[in-house]
Amino acid sequence: MAARLAAIFFTMILVDNYVLVKFLGICPFLGVSKKLNSAFGMSCAVIFVMTLATAVTWPIQNFLLTPVDAEGNLKWDLGYLQTIVFILVIAVLVQLVEIIMKKYMPPLHKALGVYLPLITTNCAVLGVTVLNIDNGYNFVESIVCALGAGFGFMLAMVIFSGVRKRLEDAQPPKCFEGLPITLVAASATALSFGGFGGLIENIFGAI
Repeated sequence: MAARLAAIFFTMILVDNYVLVKFLGICPFLGVSKKLNSAFGMSCAVIFVMTLATAVTWPIQNFLLTPVDAEGNLKWDLGYLQTIVFILVIAVLVQLVEIIMKKYMPPLHKALGVYLPLITTNCAVLGVTVLNIDNGYNFVESIVCALGAGFGFMLAMVIFSGVRKRLEDAQPPKCFEGLPITLVAASATALSFGGFGGLIENIFGAI
């Protein structure tokens, strides 16, 4: 069990990274990664929202939307409400994070700006909650998956923040200045994660 949880956790960070591999959550990835402090603060907020959203949406899905009896038969099916319910849960959690940040961390709240409330529509957060259900994870596995996805988001943000810091000192061709060179750098960063698939499989496949 521990090996499976560890495999899920590190797979979500390195192999199935939601930003660099699944290309979800690109908006804050490009918008808040200019400064390390902002990138780290946004990542902590995303980890918090991902984990709590998973902890809330998993029981909602399995006990309210699509519950099953002891024999595994579906009692009723309200699965078509999944997206609406999950987004409402995420929106409430984001509002909670925003209130806490505004009261206790005003500089970070100001630095994140519009990208903080945009976590509500961050497809990475919604993607974690939905894919946990689709992958058939139990509650503990879902929480571990959400934590791994959140730390994977943080890793991508911090690494790319460092890359963008180096880009400020670079002198790309004029046609690549601004967004084009940022996208090229993001692509190179994503390619660097391509070799982790076999590594994770070799490490945890043998346990």
